[in-house]
Amino acid sequence: MKLNWSLKKNNHLLVKLAVSILLVGLAFRLFVFKSQEFTSPSELETSGSADVDRTEVVAEPEPEPEPEAKAKAEGEAKAPEAEASTVDVSEYGDQNQMPQNETEDQIGMPVKEKCDLFTGDWVPNPSGPVYTNASCPLIESHQNCIRNGRPDSGYLYWRWKPRDCELPPFDAEKFLDMMRNKTWALIGDSISRNHVQSVLCMLSTVEQAVEVYHDEDYKSKRWHFHSFNFSVSVIWSPFLTKAATFEDFNGVSTSEVELQLDKLDEKWTDLYSDLDYMIISTGKWFLKSSIYYENDTVVGCHYCPKRNLTELGFDYAYSKTLHSVLDFIATSKHKGSIFFRTSTPDHFENGDWHNGTCERTNPAKGDEVELKYLSKILRDIELAEFEKAAPKAAENGVNLKLLDLSNLSLLRPDGHPGPYREFQPFAKDKNARVQKDCLHWCLPGPIDAWNDLIMEMIVNR
Repeated sequence: MKLNWSLKKNNHLLVKLAVSILLVGLAFRLFVFKSQEFTSPSELETSGSADVDRTEVVAEPEPEPEPEAKAKAEGEAKAPEAEASTVDVSEYGDQNQMPQNETEDQIGMPVKEKCDLFTGDWVPNPSGPVYTNASCPLIESHQNCIRNGRPDSGYLYWRWKPRDCELPPFDAEKFLDMMRNKTWALIGDSISRNHVQSVLCMLSTVEQAVEVYHDEDYKSKRWHFHSFNFSVSVIWSPFLTKAATFEDFNGVSTSEVELQLDKLDEKWTDLYSDLDYMIISTGKWFLKSSIYYENDTVVGCHYCPKRNLTELGFDYAYSKTLHSVLDFIATSKHKGSIFFRTSTPDHFENGDWHNGTCERTNPAKGDEVELKYLSKILRDIELAEFEKAAPKAAENGVNLKLLDLSNLSLLRPDGHPGPYREFQPFAKDKNARVQKDCLHWCLPGPIDAWNDLIMEMIVNR
């Protein structure tokens, strides 16, 4: 009996010991768990402990947003400094607790910088243009490449794709709805006239504009969309300053241009304050032989070998003109939106306006083409003068934006009329010598992509 009791007592002690060990182990496990729960990721990374398994401190990745939502989020990720200053500090309590790095989201991943719309590539677009040369009656004959007999159509099936974001296509209905009771003007030379035709053709998919004004030479015009009380104008002012030109329909000059460098052209300055939106540009005309005036006195010229005048060069006139134009805009306190468009390159090969050609049928890659020397000078001046004017414009509350279309246009040597600026140029003689246009753009054509960019800048920027 004593032996049996002793055995039972020993078994009872063993059970107690096992339970005690189990409870101690459980308590130790809970202690370790709690201590890890309150350890920050940064402490784990700097603790130097070889026993820490860092793969356990990984957040689940968020689902990839749809392209449209992604583009919108990326556009909002980096707000302008003026907007950042309006953050409600009370939302964070103590100001010192506000996020220290505004370029990171809540899980510490870097947020992509706002997309550069002007750096990208031309990518295939099987759907093609939203209008045709037959559906839009506003295309001038010199840009109606299909009607004039251009045999290839591949140049119609490309779209501009910025490198780091999606670019939504132009939405004509949304654009017109946004522009109710507004006025637009494109101010400049024949490229501006080319561009306004593109705008009107894309909008014609919703409503056809009615021409309500033209000047004596039909160079300045205005159209009206009655359903939206929306007006679009093109204002012919190739130099943006006062100028007298002497040339025929094909651009052949009989005398030098007479250019007043210190007097802006009243054809656009008189209308300036009444315009809600405008795109202003110039460029190639400054390469023409010109005599320069300041204070109604001749001060020099550009390429005037038959005259006893100081050669100042076109860059002198271009810098001075753009400085005056952009200073006028920056100090105007205008409450609309002004786009300063950079000049677009030509693609003449083996010559110029009178003897060059452009026979390519596909977009170029970035390393296949480069700006010509004179075009680069124009562009450098444009960027320099815009950079000077932009801070002054911001200080005066003027919404001045750079529409930098030079490089994306450079990649489209296939988009010009070439010999098809005239109707059926080779119908009678396949070897006929005809003037080529490697400066303006076929419609439909690459210039339509400019409107995608403009709408993106208006809607989301």
